[in-house]
Amino acid sequence: MERIASFTVDHTKLRPGMYLSRRDGNVVTYDLRFKVPNSGDLLSNAQLHSAEHLFATLLRNSEQKDAVLYFGPMGCQTGFYLLVDGSRIDHAGAIALVQETCRRGAEYAGEMPGKSAEECGNYRNLDLALAKELCAEYGALIRDWNEEKLRYEA
Repeated sequence: MERIASFTVDHTKLRPGMYLSRRDGNVVTYDLRFKVPNSGDLLSNAQLHSAEHLFATLLRNSEQKDAVLYFGPMGCQTGFYLLVDGSRIDHAGAIALVQETCRRGAEYAGEMPGKSAEECGNYRNLDLALAKELCAEYGALIRDWNEEKLRYEA
């Protein structure tokens, strides 16, 4: 069987950051790695879920919302995938979008998006403070990120 692309990345060398995972036509997938793979330091279910609600809401309400195709957690609990329409936003724009989303998330003062039984099947484990903290931490990590840093380490 053919190995999928994400399994070809050496996870023993991977560090937190933002990476270009793949490009399929106009669909560009970014790997937003929050934790060090294989370290045992994983995002908790509440962290993943909370950050997903806040981050996805802010992305889909940004000026680049028409370029955002998908945002969701990785099964390995170390980060998220962001899929964008590469014909609408370039790499520098995607980096800036994630940086701005982190800033807005860290400063967010409203109610947790989607925190009701009608909006979410697991609304009880949403925690705005956790989401804001993750946004602040990741924002600090990628503050000076650039297109050259999007490459996985060889």
